[in-house]
Amino acid sequence: MENSDRIAKLFSACKKDCRAALIGYVCACDPDFETSLEICRSLLQNGVDLLELGVPFSDPLADGLTNQLAAQRALENGCKQDDVFRLVQEIRKFSQVPIVFYTYYNLVFSQGVRQYVEHAKQAGVDGLLTLDLPPEEAEELVGASRELGMKNVFIVAPTTPASRISRIVESSSGFVYYVSREGVTGTRDDLAVDLGERVSAIRQKTDLPIVVGFGISNKAQVKEVAQVADGVVVGSALVNCIPENITEPHRIVEKIGQRARLLASGLPKN
Repeated sequence: MENSDRIAKLFSACKKDCRAALIGYVCACDPDFETSLEICRSLLQNGVDLLELGVPFSDPLADGLTNQLAAQRALENGCKQDDVFRLVQEIRKFSQVPIVFYTYYNLVFSQGVRQYVEHAKQAGVDGLLTLDLPPEEAEELVGASRELGMKNVFIVAPTTPASRISRIVESSSGFVYYVSREGVTGTRDDLAVDLGERVSAIRQKTDLPIVVGFGISNKAQVKEVAQVADGVVVGSALVNCIPENITEPHRIVEKIGQRARLLASGLPKN
């Protein structure tokens, strides 16, 4: 199957099943390559429908402490960009779930935009969420991605003016990512009270699926977000399993699978 089909196929299947997709975030190669591969396998065996892979970066401005430390662990263990591509290639040996890179534009630009997209496509990546690249400045990336069949995911924030949402969704493909809270990534105790209203406002501008992330950390929150969004993103709640069990790598894989299964149980079943 072509890379470009996997995201659309997932959301179509979820719509048919009357449920949201569960999107799981982890940082690639955290804490090391082999454990990271088994973490991804465990997530996909325990209810994660789409894998959001953070590409380790030394200055992750949009990330909270949990994900900053995850990137630091990966980099300290020698993770390079080629290792991230290789991780995707290994995942593709046992799974065809959609994979989206959560990355920063410097990592793309430094390799050459077209070359980066080509390499990601060949590895088996379906989409790029480039956190610090606004759509107004993304013409080169969007152009190369459209030509090569790569999806581009852009973020709508609570502070995004209504007048700008149209510009964001026009540049987006695959899905639109709504950040449920201002600030950086990390777990939160509660969700924004106007979440449903915000998602509805984006729906008026696009037919693309809308996923919601940042701060979703438990089964009840997954259930609540799934009532208004097409996808629910959970990151820090999964990543926390790594430092909590860092001295026993086999327990990391076990615990992160258990947590994914618990979070997935918040999604409605047919």
